Amino acid sequence: MRVLIVGAGIGGLTTALSLHAAGIDAEVIESARELRPLGVGINLLPHATRELTELGLGGALDATGLSAEELAHFDRHGNPVWSEGRGLGLGYRWPQYFVHRGELQMLLLDAARERLGAGAIRTGVALTGFEQGPDGVTARVRDQATGAESALTADILVGADGLHSTVRKALHPDEGGPLWNGVTLWRGVTEADPFLNGRTMAVLGTNLLSKFICYPISREADDRGRALLNWLGEICEPTTELTEVPDWNRAGRLEDVMPHFADWRVDWLDVPGLIKGADEILEYPMVDRDPLPFWTRGRVTLLGDAAHPMYPLGSNGGSQAIIDARVLAFELARAGTAEAALARYDAARRDTVNAIVLANRHNPGDKILNVVAERAPDGFARIEDVLTPEELAPLANGYQQITHTNDLNGDSPWTVTAPRVR
Repeated sequence: MRVLIVGAGIGGLTTALSLHAAGIDAEVIESARELRPLGVGINLLPHATRELTELGLGGALDATGLSAEELAHFDRHGNPVWSEGRGLGLGYRWPQYFVHRGELQMLLLDAARERLGAGAIRTGVALTGFEQGPDGVTARVRDQATGAESALTADILVGADGLHSTVRKALHPDEGGPLWNGVTLWRGVTEADPFLNGRTMAVLGTNLLSKFICYPISREADDRGRALLNWLGEICEPTTELTEVPDWNRAGRLEDVMPHFADWRVDWLDVPGLIKGADEILEYPMVDRDPLPFWTRGRVTLLGDAAHPMYPLGSNGGSQAIIDARVLAFELARAGTAEAALARYDAARRDTVNAIVLANRHNPGDKILNVVAERAPDGFARIEDVLTPEELAPLANGYQQITHTNDLNGDSPWTVTAPRVR
């Protein structure tokens, strides 16, 4: 069996590594002519850490990211509203990692090139279309440097090509564009002094007015006594009309984001200083897509953001792409036929992830923080004076729906190799 993967992001590269571990030939094509460590921070949730550890990448992850200890909500003035442990601190057997998205992608890329061979990851090659036959798939591709067209054949085609997936568009031609919820995000990375315990994701304010999220993402900076802080400013716009194509790497402007946070200084975090200190600011709308009725048709399937783009409220998009990859490799490793294996993968993953996509649209945390801002706009001394325990309880329950898994300590059910390397 030979699998052609479209897209060398987190999902596509994890798929290649998982297939290789299962003894299945894989090739990855990527439209970008060069893969560089771009982007900002993400969270790697414990269920995804477990799967990458099964692939022998646990040590590399620990050397790159930081093990998360806490998620904490504060009001606009830095007064504590609610907090909960994360990763090992929440009872999981595996850490949750704060990590730079680009560094994680490079970690996966290096491992894939080492294990599959450098020629198995082809950059500057864009998918333009495909046809299925009884014995396989023929993919039409274009060389991004020369414009030359050619064809690649495989038994299976996997679309891991992101939000604007060519494969998804071919399977669902009438779907339309991504859906915007009216929230604009500005993101950046700034080196600064550590804050709180040095392992906290801090969420300040409310999307009713403005929200700021911040957490450290670099083991190297931490070892120097510093913090490379990933930050995100979130503003709810008065319109929900999306007038431009969402682009995760679109440049943002300091003068657009600063007015919303110019006077945000709390005892332990200089918000405007972080925004001004970023070498680059990215801006994009918070978008997702409606859940699909199917990911798979015959020998072609979807994975990661191509299958289920979601709001980043639960920090679960990249983690779910990793789970997709592991389940896909597991099903193909025990396949009777390619079509049957992809159908089992679709059945195992689609409803589960679609439910997460929908849960992210109704984050109860925002509603609770909006109440705090309305009742105590100038701050408070004790959250008990603002909210009852019953009003606060949905915060934990909401995160349970969009981030947690019931399996805290079990081994991966999708390993198809002999002893795993930790």
